[in-house]
Amino acid sequence: MDALIKELNEFLSDLNVLYRKLQNYHWNVKGKSFFVLHSKLEEYYNGVNSEIDKVAEKILMLGGQPLGTMKDYLNISSIKEAENAKVAGDVVLKNLLEDFSYCKQKAEAIKVKADESNAYIISAYMDEVIDEYSKACWMLKQSME
Repeated sequence: MDALIKELNEFLSDLNVLYRKLQNYHWNVKGKSFFVLHSKLEEYYNGVNSEIDKVAEKILMLGGQPLGTMKDYLNISSIKEAENAKVAGDVVLKNLLEDFSYCKQKAEAIKVKADESNAYIISAYMDEVIDEYSKACWMLKQSME
């Protein structure tokens, strides 16, 4: 179970960095797609915020301790922070597609570990996460064409 808790804490770290990145992009996006992206980014970061809480609760349900500091998140996360600078909409879309694809892959790996550990509640939750990130990736690809 320790390996599953470790994976979930890594995902929790990724989500926390992603949340800050989405909010940074929300504040700093520029260009013709500003209105659409500004609104969509807010939707995304609100969704990620909800996910953060759910992942932390899953860690607690397994008897683990969710990480809770930015220092921990930044040391562990595979997602890179956004710069404190204006950013073009096409760059936002490209970076989000990469990050959301990574989150989907991470959720798939956690699902495998959860199934191996007979942690079916975690596995079922990862199905929801995989579905959400699959849909978001598809939508991002469509908007980049």
